[in-house]
Amino acid sequence: MPVVVVVTGTVQKQAWIDNVMPPVEQVRPGLWSIPVPLPNNPLRYVLVYALELDGGGVAIIDAGWNTDEAWGALSAGLATVGGSIADVEAVLVTHIHPDHYGLAGRVREASGAWIGLHPKDAVMLESRYVDTDDLLEAMTGVLTLSGVPDEKLPDLALASMVIKSMVTMAEPDVLFEDQKEIELPGWRLRTIWTPGHSPGHVCFHSADRRLLLSGDHILPRITPNISVHAQQFSNPLGDYLESLAKVRDLGTDEVLPAHEYRFADLGSRIDELTAHHADRLDEIVEDLEAHPGSTAWQITLRMHWSRPWDDIEPFMQRQANGETLAHCVLLELHDRVRRVGDAPALFFAVER
Repeated sequence: MPVVVVVTGTVQKQAWIDNVMPPVEQVRPGLWSIPVPLPNNPLRYVLVYALELDGGGVAIIDAGWNTDEAWGALSAGLATVGGSIADVEAVLVTHIHPDHYGLAGRVREASGAWIGLHPKDAVMLESRYVDTDDLLEAMTGVLTLSGVPDEKLPDLALASMVIKSMVTMAEPDVLFEDQKEIELPGWRLRTIWTPGHSPGHVCFHSADRRLLLSGDHILPRITPNISVHAQQFSNPLGDYLESLAKVRDLGTDEVLPAHEYRFADLGSRIDELTAHHADRLDEIVEDLEAHPGSTAWQITLRMHWSRPWDDIEPFMQRQANGETLAHCVLLELHDRVRRVGDAPALFFAVER
């Protein structure tokens, strides 16, 4: 039976149902949730968390992406908390994606805050947001391996370039280390490295408050995109499943995700996510039994998605193909499928 997530952010969920922005909320004493809008994006907003620091000032977890609308919402949210952008002393970034990292540099310019990021994501900044020629070539290689038709290649390879403008490039001042505490006056936060959604994705755990600030690692309603990508580790889905297990027994009463709404019962949600990927793995094996010698792209077109394929924009089609390829990679490692060739790679179910 499907898991019914125990929603603690009830106001946030109702806003999601009503298709409106949720309000700024005080989650706990000294901890606030600030929604920052994402234009033309099905996720609608990123939840920035503001932590009041002893002695004044605030730290924020994630920042939104670099648009004037997002900047205005973050500024207004901090005003509700009782401060301003100038009061931000630290920007703790869960991962490199523009909706989390994009405004970090602009915040630092305005406040002098330090920016923290995991080194596995930090090392990708230049090639992802400045000199992107090599990245485009490498992504074209991934799409060619996947069997994407020639006429689709340019659209999918270039699909993420438009969001470069959503980022103010900023090298981090602090590199987060797995299992290390972060120095924030009045707070005890420990970094938990959770690769999968990105190589350097991190969550932040507060043992004394029994909170997990989960970024995109664990969301209450949707599964985060886990894709083979030119800048990913070789087995991102395997990494993700291990990362789910890593946070399961931390001792957590409430999960504060970067999207949607707050929830409880972390273990049940992890079970649900794990079962989803197990079902997806089985679905691909069954598909290959019926269609041996398929490319990742062909498998993707036959998979079930949340809406009709033709309604999915190129960037999301590329992510869908990356998800399929990530499942194929894990199946190959477990000897459930085999591949032949690489331009494109053809996949076959392994006979038992």
